[in-house]
Amino acid sequence: MLTTEADIQTEHAARYLERVCGHAGKMGTAGHRQGHRPASHGRGDGPPEVRRVECSGTEGTVILNWGQWTMQALPGLLAVRAEAADEDSLRRIQDLLTARLQKFGRRERLTVNWRRPETATAEPGC
Repeated sequence: MLTTEADIQTEHAARYLERVCGHAGKMGTAGHRQGHRPASHGRGDGPPEVRRVECSGTEGTVILNWGQWTMQALPGLLAVRAEAADEDSLRRIQDLLTARLQKFGRRERLTVNWRRPETATAEPGC
């Protein structure tokens, strides 16, 4: 599984987590899909199939046909992790999340900088 992460500095992490999870939940409804603009999800190939959305006040998980993302609201920080089986699907999730977070956080001028997580190195002799 390919993974990227982003730590977004904000004092409103829980609010953004709720909005993104709420938006994802609506993406999975038939009525929303019909009126949804495909171009808003990058590449012009339409929105993903939302398979499950779980959200609490501080944590959220969204599972799509492209992969999944998790979010955690911490003091002053929204931590996001995206996972997918291939680079194209991972890029789609990143593009979708970046666009939504920048739109929802436009007043605060949120920036989303994705990075590959550091992998643990094996100890010598293992």
